Amino acid sequence: MGGRFRGRFFWFLRAQRKNQGGDSMSNGYWGKILRVDLTGKRVEIEEQNDLFYRRHFGGMGVVAHYLLSEMKPKTDPLGPDNLLIMAPGVITGVPVAGAGRNSVGGKSPLSGAFARSEVAGFFGAELKHAGFDAVVIKGKADRPVYLWVHDGEAEIRDARSLWGMPTKESQAAIRKELGDKLIRLAQIGPGGEKLVRFACVINDLKDAAGRTGMGAVMGSKNLKAIAARGRMPVPVAEPDRVKAMAKTGVEAVKNYATSLSEFGTGVGMKGFTMSGNLPTCNFRDGYFEQAEAIGAEAIKEQIRIDMEGCYACSVRCKKVCEVKTPFEADSAYGGPEYETFAAVGSNCGVSDLKAIARAHHICHANSLDTISMGATIAFAMECYENGLISKKDAGGL
Repeated sequence: MGGRFRGRFFWFLRAQRKNQGGDSMSNGYWGKILRVDLTGKRVEIEEQNDLFYRRHFGGMGVVAHYLLSEMKPKTDPLGPDNLLIMAPGVITGVPVAGAGRNSVGGKSPLSGAFARSEVAGFFGAELKHAGFDAVVIKGKADRPVYLWVHDGEAEIRDARSLWGMPTKESQAAIRKELGDKLIRLAQIGPGGEKLVRFACVINDLKDAAGRTGMGAVMGSKNLKAIAARGRMPVPVAEPDRVKAMAKTGVEAVKNYATSLSEFGTGVGMKGFTMSGNLPTCNFRDGYFEQAEAIGAEAIKEQIRIDMEGCYACSVRCKKVCEVKTPFEADSAYGGPEYETFAAVGSNCGVSDLKAIARAHHICHANSLDTISMGATIAFAMECYENGLISKKDAGGL
């Protein structure tokens, strides 16, 4: 991080304000952690002081603190004693480019280690606007539930009617029940409910906290979703400098992020295949002859219908793709990023853009990590090719 940017970044912590208890509090934070006990059906607000945030900087730091201080050795990742933590970053929710990040952490059912997954989009900012710096969840509900967080308050609500729904249907149902189309959701689909160990958390259908299996942790707690709605601006020390920083970011995008804005992360296909580092056929190779067929230009011409951005970000690198035939890829789920094109595409020897878009649709509807899904399929394909599994083992495929 350059010195000039670092100086602008850390002004959030230079000036302080007084919190409700009269203690000094760094700007960028509310001093409130939402604690949820699903077993006991309790929701409490834990207040933290300035020293806590200086010691445990950002969403990653908050996640690490609670895992290290409260997780017992040999905790079952899919048991009630595991924690599920959602923690936005310091500047998340402040209207500057890149301020939409959110950390999702717990003990991974995939690796057995402490883990976190990062996700952009809008949910982290909405959680911050709702007045909380993090949500720490423990226990297991006795029935499917979802958590409703809004303007400094929270409640546990019944989700039995939502269990089993794909993410698109459950998002629509929750927004209808709460009467607000602007609600942001972090949720799971059937993959998380069935405890697939690489299940992920899907935010607003299009964004995924993809790695480490946090969707399975969520499902193990009978927690279908966290719905967030907030109208409170994140406190900052110098609002005018925030505006100036935001303007600087917009200008930088115009000068330095042109390819990303035009094509999205799909630009990586060409570079990785030219360097011999594109996962191909279960990574037995690093060069995919059909890379151009699933590259950035082909995506733009054949399946992309729009580009979108995350909270306060003018880069707008997220693809929105749509396929109607020979099968459906719903634009509500956004579109595949580089990782999906590499994992489900080249790593499986697939050069059909429509098929990859469909795989993205299926994974986001069911809250499955596209990288792990692609790697699993590629591994199974190689096993089949080498006679380690049969057609019967593969269900007739």
